[in-house]
Amino acid sequence: MNNNSPIKRRQSRQIMVGNVPVGGDAPIAVQSMTNTETCDVQATLNQIQSLEKVGVDIVRVSVPSIEAADAFKEIRDQANVPLIADIHFDYKIALKVLDLGVDCLRINPGNIGREERVRAVIESAKDKNVPLRIGVNAGSLGKELLRKYKEPNADAMVESALQQIDILDSYDFQDFKVSLKASEIFMTVEAYRKLAPQIQQPLHLGITEAGGLRAGTIKSSIGLGLLLMDGIGDTIRVSLAADPVEEVKVGFDILKSLRLRNKGVNLVACPSCSRQNFDVIATVNELESRLEDITTPVHVSVVGCIVNGPGEAKISDIGLTGATPVNMSYINGKTSHKIKNENLVDELEAMVRAKVARIEAEAEQAIDKTG
Repeated sequence: MNNNSPIKRRQSRQIMVGNVPVGGDAPIAVQSMTNTETCDVQATLNQIQSLEKVGVDIVRVSVPSIEAADAFKEIRDQANVPLIADIHFDYKIALKVLDLGVDCLRINPGNIGREERVRAVIESAKDKNVPLRIGVNAGSLGKELLRKYKEPNADAMVESALQQIDILDSYDFQDFKVSLKASEIFMTVEAYRKLAPQIQQPLHLGITEAGGLRAGTIKSSIGLGLLLMDGIGDTIRVSLAADPVEEVKVGFDILKSLRLRNKGVNLVACPSCSRQNFDVIATVNELESRLEDITTPVHVSVVGCIVNGPGEAKISDIGLTGATPVNMSYINGKTSHKIKNENLVDELEAMVRAKVARIEAEAEQAIDKTG
């Protein structure tokens, strides 16, 4: 299957969030955020580890107090992915987290307070080579902007972002990324499209407060999809009122659908009809559940009958086509062997894992030859 996307991405300045590059020609990073009580170190670590298992690149953790900053230090020391500390209002928390260790700081310079406080945070981040993320949310625009524009809109969001960027520019701080989030798709998309040509820094995409799992997935897919199709976006976060693990899954699925990121199992399946020769829905649900741990790119098709099944299988690493009396499996687009209904999931899982093992072994051999 061709995994090269026709999308031409906006060229941005690259920053490093821990060991993850964001911007430039780096893959679009997928983020999520913990929703545990940060001071509950073990609960927060458990959630981060769950996110790591589904391939998250970066995790954001809210740090609302000095006590939470101490807890963040313990979490940072034990987590295996870069962590962003989310901080508002209290510049002392920002300074403490910078001293204790953090991979990126999410702040709003406008709510940090007096100029000397903003300067202290920026200078500490600059000294420690820690990037910043400045985030504009439609729901928390400043009073002056609301008086000027009467209500939240894209122009107000862009002006807010530029005001914050001016503050960073005044201290010659360039290692930052920007987000412009609203819960309304059109406002969000318009804001990003207006800001993108005005700055060089990477853009963090998201539809904020998108909703529950189903509605939030749909809104995020449309909003982020429109921007990504424009080539806009260097890192994404799907904001769902759901398990953060689902945010990461949806994020990768959005990128896979646009051929912008190829990670894990890309599972193509028919919606099923009376022509199906096995229970497609049950098979796919079980197979998805079993293969969640795989991060190596592999293309799998599961189709219930011979109308579209053989065609999909020919462009798949592993394929299955329903047939009477016995279903046919495919490897690398070629027929392999017949599989009975009662053995479908077990045999498909084994085929996928064998294919992944071969891909990983070939990758290691290539590294050995070049090394």
